Amino acid sequence: MDHEIRKLTIDDYDEIIRVWSFSGLPFKPKGRDSRDMMEKEIANPNCAFFGMFGGAKMVGVVIANFDGRRGWINRLALDPDYRGKGHARQLIGRAEEFLYEVGAVVICALIEDINYPSIACFQAAGYTCEPIIKYFTKRPSPDA
Repeated sequence: MDHEIRKLTIDDYDEIIRVWSFSGLPFKPKGRDSRDMMEKEIANPNCAFFGMFGGAKMVGVVIANFDGRRGWINRLALDPDYRGKGHARQLIGRAEEFLYEVGAVVICALIEDINYPSIACFQAAGYTCEPIIKYFTKRPSPDA
């Protein structure tokens, strides 16, 4: 079965959350992953949410965001039944296409060091781990 990848809209919000939940990806529904916040992101021309569909069912999600300097691939999630079949690499590829189109030269992804499947997936897609980089955040709340 072919799997369509298409750009998502805010009308896909509930399905995005369903895929994130089913895949085990944590999310912040009272903060940055709220419908209002995601609606603003989706409206940003330098940000795109892509969904992969098996028929009418959304089975994967990825966010591509260009900050003006780097392209970022975020929130890659795939229904567990669709893992290990190259679908995540297809979502990464679609995110990369978008990021190159909007001007990114360097594309990055942040992955928790215990997420071995994602690490392996990005390495297989040609990404290099930069072990000397530390990720710092400053958040106004735990839901940010």
